[in-house]
Amino acid sequence: MRTTAIAAALALAAGSLTGTAQAHHPPTAQARIWVTTPDRAELLHERTPVAFSRDTSDLTTITVDPRTSYQTMDGFGAAITDSSADVLSRLSPALREETLRKLFDPKQGIGVSFLRQPVGSSDFTAAAEHYTFDDVAPGQTDFGLKQFSIKHDEKQVLPLLRRAKQLNPALEVMASPWSPPAWMKTGDSLVGGRLKDDPQVYDAYARYLVKFVEAYTRAGVPVDFLSIQNEPQNRKPGGYPGTDMPVRQEAEVISRLGPLLHKASPRTKILGYDHNWTTHPGDVGTTPPGEDPETDYPYKLLQTSAAKWIAGTAYHCYSGNAAAQTALHNAFPNKGIWFTECSGSHGANDTPPQIFRGTLTWHARNLMLGTTRNWAKSVVNWNIALDSTGGPHLGGCGTCTGLVTLQADGTVTTDAEYYTIGHLSKFVKPGAVRIGSTSYGTTGWNGQLMTAAFRNPDGTTALVVHNENDAPRKFAVAVGEQSFEYELPGGSIGTFTWPSSRLSAPTPVSLAGATATATVNGTEAGLAVDADGSTVWSSKAAQAPGQSIQLDLGKAQVFRQVALDSGGQVGDFATSWDVATSNDGAHWSKPVTGTSTGQLTTVDVKPSYARYVRITSNGTSDHWWSLADVRLYR
Repeated sequence: MRTTAIAAALALAAGSLTGTAQAHHPPTAQARIWVTTPDRAELLHERTPVAFSRDTSDLTTITVDPRTSYQTMDGFGAAITDSSADVLSRLSPALREETLRKLFDPKQGIGVSFLRQPVGSSDFTAAAEHYTFDDVAPGQTDFGLKQFSIKHDEKQVLPLLRRAKQLNPALEVMASPWSPPAWMKTGDSLVGGRLKDDPQVYDAYARYLVKFVEAYTRAGVPVDFLSIQNEPQNRKPGGYPGTDMPVRQEAEVISRLGPLLHKASPRTKILGYDHNWTTHPGDVGTTPPGEDPETDYPYKLLQTSAAKWIAGTAYHCYSGNAAAQTALHNAFPNKGIWFTECSGSHGANDTPPQIFRGTLTWHARNLMLGTTRNWAKSVVNWNIALDSTGGPHLGGCGTCTGLVTLQADGTVTTDAEYYTIGHLSKFVKPGAVRIGSTSYGTTGWNGQLMTAAFRNPDGTTALVVHNENDAPRKFAVAVGEQSFEYELPGGSIGTFTWPSSRLSAPTPVSLAGATATATVNGTEAGLAVDADGSTVWSSKAAQAPGQSIQLDLGKAQVFRQVALDSGGQVGDFATSWDVATSNDGAHWSKPVTGTSTGQLTTVDVKPSYARYVRITSNGTSDHWWSLADVRLYR
């Protein structure tokens, strides 16, 4: 017994010592990595994890800032259109279940977490004729909505939606109509025309949308989001349902819909617009004579009295770029942004490898990262499944692609959109918050690294990186004082995840409103303080002693670190420098001096309370001096 007691005491002591050691030296955090390459050599392939360390790196460094938060994410996905439902229903029960698991299961598949469902027919329908849920004979009306029925969707669409929600209970659903019933419209047709300018019609359409939400809820598919009209400026749809709905008419419907929906389904948020980043030139060209083309449609809508019922704005990808989302966010910061439609497409003679590469890289830049870095709370493609002919469809797009494809031999293959959505939906959970991360790539393509980072509800971090260059690219990822180095193949996408609770980072100082001047290329000095690593201030001349850039923070701020980030401009860092601070721009502190050997240098300055920061290059180099970002930390 005495021997046993001694052994127990030794074990307890050893445990205490071990606990003490772990408290001082916590386990090294590791990042798990999944990669997809444009040549399909790796498809959401998990690679060997990499460990963080306190070593510094001379490589272009992606700095993740968990202390800066942006929008909360609702989900990522596509649409089970009537065409998609037809394709999935053709599969054997076993293959259909396997395909649904690949799509919706968060563990066995990619965990699609958002679906945008047509209210009635769209261009992607397998039906012989277009339809709504309240169709009557030509010349008749149904203001009582006695003919309303979702029977069409009960056969294929709703069973698939219910199974999707079983596989991923976090799945959210948005509904979008392509057309009101024809009897409500000028021209009495689902294709083209407008709502009749009649309060009785506006009221009927609002009640129609509420009945749809109620019917879907009873069928086991609650609707989380509802827009009023898909692409309300698409006045000449190509043989498929569409409606010209000016701002005035959309506001009229929402003013009636809002109170009804709030009572019938409080969970359902109303989204406005649901169209392109910018008004398509073709839509401008079809504006009726004497009418405003309303190229500022979402702004006008959010300025109407109906705005109190609108949660935010939905966008599509077919004209403009995602920067339009940030512009709207800045104008209406209390209204959300959702990205709700984009389809991969291809030329008639493109080969499958060309289609995969082109779609993967364009969607990575513009949707995965372009929309999320511009405040989007969702990233949603168009059809979730199509057949090998790009159908079935009735009018509309003949070259669109889905997340998965039913091939002629009966197999189901995964497309580029499966992986662009999957690199988000599998790792970024509903309720995640986008956090700060430096990003140097552009939606248009500049060959740099483009990123977005997210903090999940469970505290884990997911960082998505796209190498825009066709060549492999080495880089570092840093969180506070810990970092790791990695290399991604050309054109590839990588998602990195780690337990963020083990990593700490300093508090950034906001540079909103800061300005900058420079002794060389002064006209572009502001690019160094715009919090956008894809815009770069460069000396545009070989480095020479005395070149400087000066920041005016607008007011005195407290900070203790200055980060000099040259981004992806290889070799364009100041080899020798000094940093000084001032309160009045005339009397300066004793400079902190040093040298750099790589793209990111963090300068420790004694805790300062200053309005001005001056960075001077003291070295000589054939390279320009570039600063993608100057950042301050407390």
